[in-house]
Amino acid sequence: MDLEVLNNEVLEKIENLSKVNSEANLITPDLYEKYDVKRGLRDLKGNGVLVGLTNVSDIISSKKNELGEKVSCRGELYYRGYSIEDLVNGFINKKRFGFEEASYLILFGNLPNTAQLKDFSELLTAFRSLPENFVRDIILKATSPDIMNMLARSVLTLYSYDEKANDIDALNVLRQCLQLISRFPLISVYGYNAYNHLHASESLIIHNPKTELSTAQNILHMLRPDSEYSELEAQILDLCLVLHIEHGGGNNSTFTTRVVSSSGSDTYSTVAAALGSLKGPRHGGANIKVVQMFEDMKKNLKDYKDDSICDYLTKVLNKEAFDRSGLIYGMGHAVYSLSDPRSDILSSYVKKLAYQKNLHEDYELYKKVEKLAPKIVEEKRKMYKGISANIDFYSGFVYNVLNIPLELFTPLFAIARIVGWSAHRLEELSNNSKIIRPSYKAILEYRDYIELNKR
Repeated sequence: MDLEVLNNEVLEKIENLSKVNSEANLITPDLYEKYDVKRGLRDLKGNGVLVGLTNVSDIISSKKNELGEKVSCRGELYYRGYSIEDLVNGFINKKRFGFEEASYLILFGNLPNTAQLKDFSELLTAFRSLPENFVRDIILKATSPDIMNMLARSVLTLYSYDEKANDIDALNVLRQCLQLISRFPLISVYGYNAYNHLHASESLIIHNPKTELSTAQNILHMLRPDSEYSELEAQILDLCLVLHIEHGGGNNSTFTTRVVSSSGSDTYSTVAAALGSLKGPRHGGANIKVVQMFEDMKKNLKDYKDDSICDYLTKVLNKEAFDRSGLIYGMGHAVYSLSDPRSDILSSYVKKLAYQKNLHEDYELYKKVEKLAPKIVEEKRKMYKGISANIDFYSGFVYNVLNIPLELFTPLFAIARIVGWSAHRLEELSNNSKIIRPSYKAILEYRDYIELNKR
């Protein structure tokens, strides 16, 4: 039933029930400390609870000094043992697109040679299509203003088109994952095109992907009505995909993937669950908040001087500006302290794109906020570790410069991260026979049952 159809009496009943529910759910923060509960599976110093092993990637944010003490260091990220900086420099210096190469590495554990990369890219191209009438019957007929929900619904629908949907044999799961990797760009872009047509009255244009184009090139080709894009635009988008492709087993959506996989569930249900996790503004949706925050900032700043910026950021922290959440979006990370290597890499390429698009003033504003925000946060908040810009800080800006609509920011994250989810699902199914089931401490009071007529 639509909310607009609900009468006041029904709404009042729901509101009253909501108050009862809030009281039943209340757990005071001091109880977490009393029972030594690691909220968010992290201790008070930000260290994660060790719950599994992985060969897929590694994140380093601290090292031991000469005294054996754990100290923060600049962030490092490794894909299958290879430094993300070396990997990025490897394909950019040779002017190659890197997403397909990085995907092969994440899935199969080694860098591909020329023949392997060619075969793998051709396989992805062969899978880059949707079942007959899928676009018409599934994507166009039930559009959604949130492309992530549409993406999840489409993934679940693809279950019905797969004769071996429930088979979790490694070979079959790999086939399913490769198909989803190839199909995510189509579903996301077509979903946006359908939404834009029905809700913004824009012309509906559906471009078929081209076999000779990379994943990044095809996204821009399918998204833009004239299919035009520059080489630099495609390279930057490709770089964003590579940087988002994987980030350890502990991030929320990847952990969701491993949790659902451990139950023995099918690939489509598992990926749909991961999409639901990634959609959240504390995870994949954060770059949208960054862009919106900067738009609000530009409207409220009288100039771009340091004092004006600091005043605005202070108001944000004090819940007096933007969305009143008290968060400076794009700043800080659950693991990284001194720096996020993905942000460092992306920021070094953003400048060239911003200046090419005559958006240098916006770029300089981002750089100022990146410099000033950590100082303000450290002054206003009790921090257990340092704070720096994370990848969401710049990725949203890049997508904005590329004229990619806000509705596709998080789906672009999913288009890349489906590779990491696939690798972790395959690893989980191959090595673990136990369902993941953490423990929760019950703090309820035990009570005697009361007959209905005596309550």
